[in-house]
Amino acid sequence: MRIYTKRGDDGTTGLLFGGRVPKNAKRIEVNGAVDEAQAALGVARAELARGSELADLLVAIERDLWVLMAEVATAPANRKKLVGGQSLVTKEMVAALEARIDELSEHTSMPTEFVVPGENPPSAALDVARTAVRRAERVAVSLPMPGSLVVQYLNRLSDLVWTMARVAEGADHRTARSGPGRPTTKGA
Repeated sequence: MRIYTKRGDDGTTGLLFGGRVPKNAKRIEVNGAVDEAQAALGVARAELARGSELADLLVAIERDLWVLMAEVATAPANRKKLVGGQSLVTKEMVAALEARIDELSEHTSMPTEFVVPGENPPSAALDVARTAVRRAERVAVSLPMPGSLVVQYLNRLSDLVWTMARVAEGADHRTARSGPGRPTTKGA
């Protein structure tokens, strides 16, 4: 089997359940941003000890992002074909992220000021991944998806990745006091 199909040579790409759209369609732009975030999460995972709690969590998140990308890659007319947890983001998926944030927050004291990324390679890679997730969220906001939980999932995911970065730093968070006096920022 060859990796290239040549079907995209005309500047279009296929959607899940059929149909083609231009490669610069908003739907494809969202999935491209999510794909970049997923790759950044993979880089962060490569910085963590294999089999560690954070590395295993990242594998699960990367798989969840396949579900999210399937939903985004489906034309509105085919939305009824989506299956919760397989090709459609569910409330349970969002709730699971919230539960993980709460669990991980118990492992470390959270900083109260701006964080200076780069305490160690794993936390730095997680902070880069968090910014990629935030970018995907910003792009996703511009795609009308009534009833979808894609934006909510990405919002919680960025919070989770921020929390994971703090856990990866350990107890010695580095903070910057030169900010405008606001508490720690996660990217808003």
